[in-house]
Amino acid sequence: MGTVTIGVSIAVPEPHGSLLQERRAGFGDAAAHGIPTHVTLLPPTEVEDSALPSVEAHLTEVAAAGRPFPMKLSGTGTFRPLSPVVYVRVAQGAEACTWLQKQVRDASGPVARELQFPYHPHVTVAHGIDEAAMDRAFEELSDFEAEWPCTGFALYEQGADGVWRKLREFTFGGSIVPPQAGHVKRGSLPTSQL
Repeated sequence: MGTVTIGVSIAVPEPHGSLLQERRAGFGDAAAHGIPTHVTLLPPTEVEDSALPSVEAHLTEVAAAGRPFPMKLSGTGTFRPLSPVVYVRVAQGAEACTWLQKQVRDASGPVARELQFPYHPHVTVAHGIDEAAMDRAFEELSDFEAEWPCTGFALYEQGADGVWRKLREFTFGGSIVPPQAGHVKRGSLPTSQL
């Protein structure tokens, strides 16, 4: 028995996912083609491969408690100088992503962990490349927009070749409800994001 590196994320659907992946590669990010375009819910996390069934069971429960919500990407942001990242902003759906990632990393679950930085949902489009290329990514994607109904998330495993591959998708338990004002209830998806 060994360990595997897993991650949980919301995929950016086509044609937007491939477009952003190609743009990321075009900015000189060598990792671009090994990382499907996504919003992270659980960053790369090493687990015993024997723990995968309990991870999948946990994620099934998280998905069952979730509800589809509108996702919208708009414009760019950066974590520089703290971290060498340029990203596309999550303009709608950020509260729901925050709720989901908390459920995924819950202390009672099999992938409980602390984060290196406070959670901030985003779609990375440049990471660890030279500053001029980072500036170009920030400028060239500043008017990028995409929206879709988010209906679930997926579990990924990083191969020995550094490529992330989808292991399984998890679909939310409810139907899409129009956005409305509301209050966040502990353990439930914020109604403002339904």
